[in-house]
Amino acid sequence: MVSMVAFFKALVGFVFLMGMMMPAFSYAEDLTIARMVGSPALDGPKVNGLKLAPDGSRVTFLKGKERDFRIQDLWEYHIETGETRLLVDSDDILGGVAEDLSEVEKARRERQRISASGIVQYQFSKDGQSLLFPLGGDLHVYDIKAGKAKRLTETEGFETDAKFSPKGAYVSFIRDQNLFVVNVKNGVEKQLTHEGSGPVLMGMAEFVAQEEMDRDTGYWWAPDESHIAFTRVDESPVQVVDRYELSENGGVTTIAQRYPFAGTANVLIELGVVSLESGEIDWINLGEEKDIYLARVNWLPDSRHLAFQRESRDQKRLDLVFSHISSGKQWVAITERAESWINLHHDLKFLENSDRFIWSSEKSGFRHLYLHDLEGREIGALTAGDWVAAKLERVDGEAGAVYFSGFKDGPTERHLYQATLEPDPQSITRLTKEEGWHDISLSDDASVFVDSYSAPRTPPRVALKTIKGDLVTWIEKNELDADHPYAPFLDHHATSSFGTIKAEDGTDLYYELMKPADFDEAKTYPAIINVYGGPGVQRVRKSWSIDFDQILTRNGYIVLKLDNRGSANRGKAFEDVLYRKMGHSEVIDQVAGAKYLAAQDYIDGARIGVYGWSYGGYMTIHLLAQAPDVFKAGMSVAPVSDWRLYDTHYTERYLGQPDAKDEASKAGRDVYAEASVFGHLGDMKPNSLRLVHGMADDNVFFDHAVKLMSVLQNEGIGFELMTYPGKKHRISGEATRAHLWSGALDFFDRKLKP
Repeated sequence: MVSMVAFFKALVGFVFLMGMMMPAFSYAEDLTIARMVGSPALDGPKVNGLKLAPDGSRVTFLKGKERDFRIQDLWEYHIETGETRLLVDSDDILGGVAEDLSEVEKARRERQRISASGIVQYQFSKDGQSLLFPLGGDLHVYDIKAGKAKRLTETEGFETDAKFSPKGAYVSFIRDQNLFVVNVKNGVEKQLTHEGSGPVLMGMAEFVAQEEMDRDTGYWWAPDESHIAFTRVDESPVQVVDRYELSENGGVTTIAQRYPFAGTANVLIELGVVSLESGEIDWINLGEEKDIYLARVNWLPDSRHLAFQRESRDQKRLDLVFSHISSGKQWVAITERAESWINLHHDLKFLENSDRFIWSSEKSGFRHLYLHDLEGREIGALTAGDWVAAKLERVDGEAGAVYFSGFKDGPTERHLYQATLEPDPQSITRLTKEEGWHDISLSDDASVFVDSYSAPRTPPRVALKTIKGDLVTWIEKNELDADHPYAPFLDHHATSSFGTIKAEDGTDLYYELMKPADFDEAKTYPAIINVYGGPGVQRVRKSWSIDFDQILTRNGYIVLKLDNRGSANRGKAFEDVLYRKMGHSEVIDQVAGAKYLAAQDYIDGARIGVYGWSYGGYMTIHLLAQAPDVFKAGMSVAPVSDWRLYDTHYTERYLGQPDAKDEASKAGRDVYAEASVFGHLGDMKPNSLRLVHGMADDNVFFDHAVKLMSVLQNEGIGFELMTYPGKKHRISGEATRAHLWSGALDFFDRKLKP
């Protein structure tokens, strides 16, 4: 076999190995953990934040530096000339000094899972001639024609959440918990709110809005620039927790953080509309019930009506309310109800010059798009079927076309589709042709789109395509040639196979299986399950990945990912099995995955491990405790151990409030006790657990680890522990990640290898 491969390399210069097109070179270098987390990125050029200019002339993006892919600069690809060039080098603005972020900005980035530095966000002006970006605590505007950036603000304060106004005349931002605007031409600032101080936040999203509701802003421009809608958040009812951050230098800092534990008070929220001209504020009636969530805010095209989504505290009701800002007249256009919970979305689109809008709903059991009139009456379904229309991308009213990303062709691939604006759910066309996972950015006129995609055998690529899906040009082809960062390691690259097993109720569960590149069916291997298992997340995806699982396969492990019941993009009934029963069905399904592994002749069923992060860490503990004869070892990173110690919006969505009076409580069930890991720990085998946690975690507090350690010690159950001073939930940093994964590999080698 080796001689045949060599023959074909010599003959044609290429060989297809494991289904991947492999260039005619062979290095066979060992992929170390230090190299995996180092620079340049093994995926190839790190391109993200892709945007098409409003005039369609260029594609802009953020790209990491060669010396450190985590430090980003702003680039463009000019469509007509085919030239790629650097627009803004973050080093030029920062002067080579590391950026000193404010605590507010650090928290915002933690909530948004932004681990990069340099330029991390930017926005086009309406005319496409300017780019706004924050850096170094100030705001900057890059003039494309002039080819240079100017500093828009230069203050002691830290400006966050900056936005161009819809027509580009102003830039808005938050400073010192208040909302400001600055005139782009003359630089004159105007402060629009003045109450922001202490527990009062003006125009800022509260913690649970950012962490759990996918709402990271607290203000919204009217299309005509006349008004801005904004939130007034009073955090004073929220419990203040003294959180102790242990830093890298050994110091201890006490952080007084307002954190809404499950069952406790949330913020008080109001919605105001401020006039840019007069500064006068009108307050919007959010309803009689004050203990609510303000999920979304949108302006109607006329700039006179505001739409807001009001979610009940138990998250079983969601109202879409339209409000006339001057008269106060309101009506509820749509009410969604669920026996379990309502999943929030961003799919609300008002059609131009029309009295219609598009709305997304799971009322059929699967998320789909519907056309409504402004009274809320449904005109018809735009999509339908036992699959998920995941995201409304754009509407072309003139062409009568609706573009969305979804899973019509199966749950392991995400594609771009076209539907008709006149309801015809059977008239749907797939536009992305290649296998894999596609992230889309459409032009304003819906004539072209940027397709950022990858597949198990295709590293991340970025292409400009016609609306029919035909290639216009490559923006980043990212070929696996001899110069690619991953080239030295290709010979031992493990690709994935995909399949299904049955859950106990007959449901298909999708899995991804990775075997070593030199897999020998005559041998037996230890296996490890990489688990998440929680709601709202999908792990089994036909996409490219170079991570710890590649390290494991290169060290003789077989790795499985399994999307259990409760995970995302399989419909509402698939998710709802978790309702008031977390730590049950998802555990059963992962055990079924382990038993599937053990049934294979090439896997040693006595040597199966598991690891996971956050909800995956929670699952790891459950699996070690509930199935100690199935899992020999597991690493749990940043796990929730007691749901009473987690936040309101996430926890109550799935478990209800701790003191809820429902059928479960009437039956004598304590669903919080059942869901916690503590009721099962007595069966965990000694020294089977490696516990890892960041000591400055502001999401899953270090308290979870402390409580777990205490119970394990009192039960006399040995375990391994690794804590990271100064690190939050993501435990970020190149050296830190290298240490974490090196410790994980050592742990599994000691526990699962002879």
